[in-house]
Amino acid sequence: MARSVSKTTMERFGVKTTPSRNRSKTALYVTPQDRVTEFGSDLHEEGGKLFCTSCNVVLNHVRKSAINDHLKSKTHTKRKAEFEEQNTRKKQRTLTASLQCNSTSQTEKTSVIQDFVKMCLEANIPLEKADHPSVRAFLSRHVKNGSSIPKSDQLRKAYLPDGYENENQLLNTEDR
Repeated sequence: MARSVSKTTMERFGVKTTPSRNRSKTALYVTPQDRVTEFGSDLHEEGGKLFCTSCNVVLNHVRKSAINDHLKSKTHTKRKAEFEEQNTRKKQRTLTASLQCNSTSQTEKTSVIQDFVKMCLEANIPLEKADHPSVRAFLSRHVKNGSSIPKSDQLRKAYLPDGYENENQLLNTEDR
């Protein structure tokens, strides 16, 4: 009770209290991109996280001392020397960025599957023929991404409706 009285008395006379020792010393409004501009090419930002380019580890961007400690560590200097020798190590990415990336191989895969279904439709070849072992062997040996063509039931469910809609639109435009 004496503390609350003395505190109010101190406030009444305009005496400011010293800041609490429990106060955090973290930089609240510092972003990973701010740290990248501050430290240069040693660090990079991906998906709101700060990464060490040489070590491919996530660093705490809020505490500058944690970054300085990491950059002075023996493991960082060793990995940085290895990184400069190789100079081919890729930057680490977050999972969400990796999943959002549509690589060319994924695009090629869907294109091959759609072309295969279209070819089967135009040549009046039943999609079940794609399940035959010799057809599978031929596709995997001679067609780029040919081994990625799914079985007939998946072709029917996933890719046949697209082919049907595309052909239907083509027929409707030709009739006009």
